[in-house]
Amino acid sequence: MEIRRLSMAEGAAAARGTAVIIDVFRAFTCEPLMLHCGARRIILEGEPAAGFAYRAEVDPEAVLVGEVNEVPIPGFDLTNSPWLILQRGRELFAGRTVVHRTTSGVTGAITALPRCDEVLLASFATAGATAAHILARRPQVVSIVAMGIRSTAPAPEDEACGDLIESLLGGRPYDHTATLATILAHETAQKFLRADKPHLPAEDVSLCLQRDLFNFPLQARATDGRIEAMPLPPMQT
Repeated sequence: MEIRRLSMAEGAAAARGTAVIIDVFRAFTCEPLMLHCGARRIILEGEPAAGFAYRAEVDPEAVLVGEVNEVPIPGFDLTNSPWLILQRGRELFAGRTVVHRTTSGVTGAITALPRCDEVLLASFATAGATAAHILARRPQVVSIVAMGIRSTAPAPEDEACGDLIESLLGGRPYDHTATLATILAHETAQKFLRADKPHLPAEDVSLCLQRDLFNFPLQARATDGRIEAMPLPPMQT
């Protein structure tokens, strides 16, 4: 199994084989949480207008979740925050379709999907399940893509999650304790920990850095002309 390490928008475009699109802060921590809160379906969209159109033309009960460059989208129900998702919980999500738009993770998955055999959506919350799925399938090429800051600059949490998944696939050792010090000192975490913007709650950091909260991997899949984030069955151990 050949493992390729890639980053940011150009990495998503270059991914081949099985792509692992990583967005720790916060897209692919949010998606398994929304499923945990009872979301029936998660649709990935690259533009906010597509979310509004889906709700107007297809499903008036759809929940719109997302951001543009971390700023909440006016008219969306919720920004891209694990903490705010947990606060709203099943009351908002149970049985409903979510349209999810984010600057890094979602757009990276949309970019990679036409070029790859499979696209997995990963964070620390699903890293173990993602690696177990890959080990069971044994693809020839695995492209691990750390989406980074707005898909344009490296982010230590995404690179570290890539290190963890590579380690679980049989690569170099990984020390999560040492990694936390690096992540928490960086601006990608500090902008939350300052707690000076309500759409960047400090609680998001602790949720996003939890390992293996969920035992299922997420896969992006084209279905009926739309791209969905779908949970896969956990691998038996």
